[in-house]
Amino acid sequence: MKRKLNAILGADVKGYSRLMADDEAATVETQTAHRQVFRQIIEKHHGRVIDSPGDNLLAEFNSAVNAVAGAEEIQRELPVQNAALSDGGAEMNPTPARPMENGSPSLTRRRARRSI
Repeated sequence: MKRKLNAILGADVKGYSRLMADDEAATVETQTAHRQVFRQIIEKHHGRVIDSPGDNLLAEFNSAVNAVAGAEEIQRELPVQNAALSDGGAEMNPTPARPMENGSPSLTRRRARRSI
């Protein structure tokens, strides 16, 4: 039997249930936009998205080096994407990955303050 060594990256949205309860439309819209960014970065680093149910994303890479490089780029790119939000609404912010805990970027979304 031939063996294959791959690296797996998992990501989810921190506080997803609360965020959906607060503003479902903004949460889904922001998550969809960010998933496209994830997919592009993952493919750039020779990975592929395996599955993305609910607020989760699972990707496979041919090496741990590519997986870490992809995760680092995702964490650098999300603040750029948040700044590009035109309505000043929902934003998702990366927190540092904890490879020993779960090896995945953890995301959280905050509501931007709106002036009344």
